[in-house]
Amino acid sequence: MITRQGGRTGTADARANREACVDYEQISTSVESNVLTVTLDRPDRLNAYTYRMREEISHALDRADADDDVRVVVFTGSGRAFCAGADLEMGADSFAPGAHAKRFENAVDDADAFRDDGGRLVLRLYRSKKPLIAAINGPAVGIGATMTLPMDIRIASSTSRFGFVFARRGITPDGCSTWFLPRVVGLDRALEWCFTGRVFEATEAKEAGLIREVVPPQDLLPRAYDLARTIAENTPAVAIALTRRLLWGMQTVPDPETAHLHESRALHWTGGSADVREGVTAFLEKRRPDFALRVSTDLPDLPGIS
Repeated sequence: MITRQGGRTGTADARANREACVDYEQISTSVESNVLTVTLDRPDRLNAYTYRMREEISHALDRADADDDVRVVVFTGSGRAFCAGADLEMGADSFAPGAHAKRFENAVDDADAFRDDGGRLVLRLYRSKKPLIAAINGPAVGIGATMTLPMDIRIASSTSRFGFVFARRGITPDGCSTWFLPRVVGLDRALEWCFTGRVFEATEAKEAGLIREVVPPQDLLPRAYDLARTIAENTPAVAIALTRRLLWGMQTVPDPETAHLHESRALHWTGGSADVREGVTAFLEKRRPDFALRVSTDLPDLPGIS
């Protein structure tokens, strides 16, 4: 159930609460102080991933992208795990093409049409218009690890553990991780983790750059919310959405001149916007800015960026 606290008041706030109420089975969500928290919520199964979980996360992200009161999204897990990987309740058939989809009469078994469901989730996360913060509270294994790769900031509890365990189950990596993981930690580290399939501690994940910092369990969500509020309270939503697209998108351009072209397009548009005038004026007047542009209505369509 989505609940909403803080932010708008009166009739608008009541309307937002009504509109935000959605019943989910495998995640839970709440909004407070412009931060949406998405909690993987199958604690009895260590938040194991399913087709339905992907649908529910995607739905929550669609709502977040359309809701200008949501500035940042924080992901975490319920109970002692973040996500223990794919749900293996189907036994030896757990990784058969369309196995989980069959439960919802949406099987795809054709090799050319088949698309990894974890990859579908990761691509939706990648396309988010809002910054994503992973607050990894416990084991993050398989898709539980790969789903964090397109998130923008990853912090972890000292009790968390990580594993790209696909080879140990007889399969190849999922979730677009062959694209993301080498960019995050380097090719040699990505190969070693995927070749061995071993589970490793948060300290190793931090040393490799997979996560930004390790904190005690009781400090994990407060730290994530502190980062989220710093973004929400001090920066404009549209400029952040464009910045996110630039930083991720420029990972594949062939040279810095291409990056310069795309950056110039973004600067040309933002430089003449109401938000930049407000940002400069607020700085000169030594006050907090009140940015007016909204992602839902004002995000420009810039070639190669958005």
